[in-house]
Amino acid sequence: MKKSFAFLFAVTLSLGSLLAQTLRPPAYPLITHDPYFSLWTFNDTLTASSTRHWTGVAQALEGVVRVDGKAYQFLGQAAPQYRAIIPTAMEQGYTAQYTLSKPAAGWEKPTYAATGWKTGPAPFTDQKDQKGTTWTEGDVWVRRRVTVANPQVTGKLRLYMWHDDAVEVYLNGVELVRLPRWNSSYEYFDVPESARKALRKGENVLAMHCNSPMGGEYLDAGLYELLPLPVTPTARQTSVAVTATQTTYQFAAGPVQLTVNFLSPLLLDELETVARPVSYVTFGATSTDGKAHPVQVMLTESGGLAANTPYQPVTTQAGKAGTLTWQAVGTTAQPVLAKAGDNIRIDWGQAYLAAPGSAQQAAGEPQALKNTFTKSGTLTANAKPVSGQSQRVALATVLDLGSVKTEPTERHVLLGYDDQYSVQYFGKNLRGWWRRDPATTMPKVLQAAEADYARLRQKCTTFDKQLYAEAQAAGGQQYADLCQLAYRQAIAAHKIVAGPKGEVFMFSKENFSNGSIGTVDVTYPSAPLFLRYNNELAKGMLRFIFEYSESGQWKKDFPAHDVGTYPRANGQTYGEDMPVEEAGNMLILTAASVKMDGKPDFAREHWPTITKWVGFLKRDGLDPATQLSTDDFAGHLARNSNLSVKAIMGIACYGQMAQQLGDQKTADEYMALARDYAKRWVAMSATGDHYALTFDKPAGSWSQKYNLVWDKMLGLNIFPKEVAQQELAYYLTKQQRYGLPLDSRKTYTKSDWIMWTATMAERDADFQALVKPVWQFANDSPTRVPLTDWHETTDAKQVGFQARSVVGGYFIKVLDKHIAAKP
Repeated sequence: MKKSFAFLFAVTLSLGSLLAQTLRPPAYPLITHDPYFSLWTFNDTLTASSTRHWTGVAQALEGVVRVDGKAYQFLGQAAPQYRAIIPTAMEQGYTAQYTLSKPAAGWEKPTYAATGWKTGPAPFTDQKDQKGTTWTEGDVWVRRRVTVANPQVTGKLRLYMWHDDAVEVYLNGVELVRLPRWNSSYEYFDVPESARKALRKGENVLAMHCNSPMGGEYLDAGLYELLPLPVTPTARQTSVAVTATQTTYQFAAGPVQLTVNFLSPLLLDELETVARPVSYVTFGATSTDGKAHPVQVMLTESGGLAANTPYQPVTTQAGKAGTLTWQAVGTTAQPVLAKAGDNIRIDWGQAYLAAPGSAQQAAGEPQALKNTFTKSGTLTANAKPVSGQSQRVALATVLDLGSVKTEPTERHVLLGYDDQYSVQYFGKNLRGWWRRDPATTMPKVLQAAEADYARLRQKCTTFDKQLYAEAQAAGGQQYADLCQLAYRQAIAAHKIVAGPKGEVFMFSKENFSNGSIGTVDVTYPSAPLFLRYNNELAKGMLRFIFEYSESGQWKKDFPAHDVGTYPRANGQTYGEDMPVEEAGNMLILTAASVKMDGKPDFAREHWPTITKWVGFLKRDGLDPATQLSTDDFAGHLARNSNLSVKAIMGIACYGQMAQQLGDQKTADEYMALARDYAKRWVAMSATGDHYALTFDKPAGSWSQKYNLVWDKMLGLNIFPKEVAQQELAYYLTKQQRYGLPLDSRKTYTKSDWIMWTATMAERDADFQALVKPVWQFANDSPTRVPLTDWHETTDAKQVGFQARSVVGGYFIKVLDKHIAAKP
């Protein structure tokens, strides 16, 4: 075993050196499985801050290595801990006086007489699933009287608040904050020093005013003290490398080199493995001075991994499974699938930390665990489960690497998450694919994952190398850098679920978009990755949309936009349809899936539904009425020429599938219709050296016609070849430093669409000319979050969205080359 570990250690390091991109990622993936089990570091140095959920909320993993009795922090920081001075309703329910009518001046002062004000529980909101006071649009003024027993604080005071929209907050008449815009969840805000002076022993008045001119209302706030925590000396980080499935760090910890490898084995050709929510963290150590040094490593996992907020009560448990010892933590309430939304984290199920062999394990307060390990290199085992607020509970494992010499020594741990049920689908709770057998448990799955450890490390290392080589051959080194950065993010923005009939469902979540589940126009840009590496998953992204229509629950003659708000897929919740967009998307993606299968069975299964949708495109697709498209943030648009291209591609795809089904008459009819529409499109949108944004041809208008990419890729050949090449030549005159704008209306862009547009290029030089600014954006962006697909081309800043699945669209050039090579 020692030789095999040393071999894997060396292979991992050589892979990191070989594939270590010069690209500096905007954020680094660590543990990535699904929208809830997704941990990142938002900094170049692993110890610069706490590890975070993709939403930015701290979900702390901490790592400390002890060399010759001296401790060095190498992973994360302790998540900030707070003491409630005036708690929010989330932590402790309260009632307050409120009015919806503008009060007299001085309403914020302690002596104000709130005559005629009502009394109600917080929060004040329009959210029906919240226990609070109903408030819909307009203004609300709130006065909350609270007794503070101990106003003495030594740490920073911060206001913890969710406000929608503009807000002003006062403590005993002293202004704490005044904010012009809304936020979407609880967030900490610094308050002035005058707040500390205003806080008094006994009764205090926290007064708030919030204005919401349109939909979405929420108001709740509390005052908290940031608790100081001791600082552990840090190991010096010497390198970091990101490959498709792994992130590998190296550190100097005194006379020892420490290597830390995070492996999420997202191998798309192994459905059982990619669906299994288990990652590995491997620690390797070697002496750098030729002498022997005793080395111990501790990893802690915060209870926050299993909670939506740091104040939810959690409890731990522990056990053994084969050669593994494990611990788990989860909320005491276990509200399974109770919440739906965007900026929320899972608060049901259990987060697991397991280790093989003679590892020590314990649970407790994070800093106490660290203190014990730092002093002794060991942990004190628990006799009973540990309970408390999630921010004050952690699981810990200590691995003794023994006396480390120049030959590498390795140990590893496993991190898993058992969500029990993953998605609610039209009232039925569905299990994740990995847990579709009710007899399956996480301890059993951890045993299977442990048995797979050596094989998966080797296979993932080989796969990472193959993926990079394939992407580099398709589009060059910078393109390959972007693909390997996008790989884990694209997969982990989905959940693989077993459908009601045992079929594979692959549900996306619109991360920091609107939280929709199974959005068709998110599936569309995401699909190239899955079409290339596992077509069964690509079909799993379409099945529930077909079923929604075929069940009769969705009655329109075009597809739904989504099937709900994650994780509750009970029917479309987006407020407006995208008729041409979604009909075109479903037809194109079905045709692409059939192309990858090499047989039309998937189309045959849904042919009546597909036929209904193509009828809609035939009627309304050529010259679209005013409506939204996938780029809905850009607003409504009438006579959208790129949307028309999508409709024409959809019609042509229907014709191609009809031919594959043996219906030549229908095939000829729809291919002829598509060619006629394409001819009319050219006449309607031509403006000389390019094609306009809309058919009414506003002066100087243009747009990326990324939907044209399928014409060549699927062998449809509907448009004259010169259309795409004329557009490409024009685009190269419109580039900004950080990319090609989406269209002539704004300078922001969508990087996934740039990849699609670039793939239409006939010359490699043109492809790379369009990709290079995207690489530069990812490298230079000052917005340190998981890769955004919506950025400003002038300064590389995030405009919106992050950690979304649509970066799977970066793989369209890889897919194009793969299809071209198919017999």
